Amino acid sequence: MQSGWKMPSQGVSLEELEVWKTQLDDIGEQYKGLLEDLLSRMVPSEAADSVQSDMRESFEAAAQSLMSNPNLLWQTQSRLLQDQWLLWQQGLRAMSGEQVTPLVTPAKGDRRFKDDAWTQEPYYMAIMQQYLLFSQMVEELIGDLDGLDPVQKRNLAFYARQLVNAMSPTNFASTNPEVMRRTAETRGQNLIDGLARLREDLSNSAEGINVRMTDRTAFGVGDNIAVTPGAVVYENELIQLIQYTPTTEKTFKTPLLIVPPWINKYYILDLREDNSLVKWMVDQGHTVFLISWRNPGPEQRDITWADYMQMGPISAMEAIEKACGEKSVNLLSYCVGGTLTASTVAYLTSTRRGRKVKSVTYMTTLQDFRDPGDISVFLNERVVNGIEQTLQAKGYLDGRSMAYTFNLLRENDLFWSFYINNYLKGEAPAAFDLLYWNTDGTNLPAGTHAWYLRHMYLENRLVEPGGIELDEVKIDLRKVSAPSYFISTKEDHIAKWNSTYYGALLPKGPVTFVLGGSGHIAGIVNPPHKNKYGYWTNDALPETHEAWQEGATFNEGSWWPHWQAWVTENGYADPTPEKMVPARQPGDGELSVIESAPGRYVKMTIPEVLGEIPASQ
Repeated sequence: MQSGWKMPSQGVSLEELEVWKTQLDDIGEQYKGLLEDLLSRMVPSEAADSVQSDMRESFEAAAQSLMSNPNLLWQTQSRLLQDQWLLWQQGLRAMSGEQVTPLVTPAKGDRRFKDDAWTQEPYYMAIMQQYLLFSQMVEELIGDLDGLDPVQKRNLAFYARQLVNAMSPTNFASTNPEVMRRTAETRGQNLIDGLARLREDLSNSAEGINVRMTDRTAFGVGDNIAVTPGAVVYENELIQLIQYTPTTEKTFKTPLLIVPPWINKYYILDLREDNSLVKWMVDQGHTVFLISWRNPGPEQRDITWADYMQMGPISAMEAIEKACGEKSVNLLSYCVGGTLTASTVAYLTSTRRGRKVKSVTYMTTLQDFRDPGDISVFLNERVVNGIEQTLQAKGYLDGRSMAYTFNLLRENDLFWSFYINNYLKGEAPAAFDLLYWNTDGTNLPAGTHAWYLRHMYLENRLVEPGGIELDEVKIDLRKVSAPSYFISTKEDHIAKWNSTYYGALLPKGPVTFVLGGSGHIAGIVNPPHKNKYGYWTNDALPETHEAWQEGATFNEGSWWPHWQAWVTENGYADPTPEKMVPARQPGDGELSVIESAPGRYVKMTIPEVLGEIPASQ
């Protein structure tokens, strides 16, 4: 296999040399333009500057720890020399034509080195092994460092992982065999196209680079995603309330209100017909309402967590009563929408309105923030101070910055793989609806986000009795008597289940905790017909998540039917035949139809909200 390229030499025509010269000139012009673009963005925000300071201090602490441990320093140097000696010997054998076994191979699931050249050609095999041995050494070295507290070591490990993965030979044209072949085949056109795409993506980013993950022209909200029929029947400054068109002759008496997160948009729950949780619940006989959050800008800077509660779930419940005549609802919430829902249910309980909630479901929801995962690296006191300064200055946190941060939590899959494909290979990303949603971000208002980061992530006050006060009312999750259903996912890196579990121990009402397979998205958006991932159940709620897992039973398939059985068999949806009601059509009650679903709010993009491009009609 010829993995590299050969520059034109003997026997090459003047015409071909001229083609190469033109291509190299184009690459030079694109590179010059890229440097100008980067220079114009050199001043980081207060938040980015605080992250960089924290990173620098983490590495300084690591260096001091290493220098104070001569034995570990000597062992590390000796290992590096030994690895180089073994690689040199192996290289000599490989160059002589001998088949050699790699000293180290990529970890299972590492897709960076799948090209055959990494194992069949001595040059690339040596590069790969050099890198993998170095990566392994760094990881083990950090684990052996003394004198660092657990938080310092966690942050150091994260920052080191980012730098080591950034140094992967796959991320550079000259050491990536696939890129070298592509460059030879296209005479460098892939690099020209890649640089142009990089500059375009950079112009559409806030901080860092929001790499293009999908062909955004292939999708339209309300055209081929978010298409479950329904209508907007209520709206205020912050929400539109969608009522979905029934597909059954009769429906359960108690309506279902879905409270999605406002970080990203609601239609992850309604991507397409065959995986839409919204459509599935409509088909089960629920009268489904859903909150579609506004994509906020500077004008919404003063909106608070209490405002989200009042203008969100509480206003929606009042509107539902007008639409259906029902004074109570079943709540289904997701991620930060669940954290808000927990606050809301506790607030209603403290104001003697707890009966408005028949039951509440929390999907991958943090209430106890004891271990929020890798995101906590970006949420120490110094970084939160920096974020607060940025929020104060701008009035909002740009959702593109948030997306870049979340992508770094899975940097090889969600950043570097697209970097290689888009910018080095020069290929356009494929059409993928999930990644379209992932890049269709939302801003976060200053008054809400700063409060959320400090009170939840930094201080973990929601679990404290009276630790949170909303509209002069102290709330306490331990007083909530509404039946609760918690569904978390085993591989979730955003709302880790070993933290979400402890939220299930708080309410005094009956609680069911379920652990799904896969991660934050796939484990939730898991339609039954696919029969994937499975889920664990345990009737007991022991004091630790480890004890719960030890006593749990594995079940095949999706958790959706398990939830449906829970909400119906326990009577929360009033499923008995005599309590079923004729299907309710949007606009039948006291609320008129404002517009067809999915409505205006969900279609607003960040560039439109910020006036960077005209709003679409």
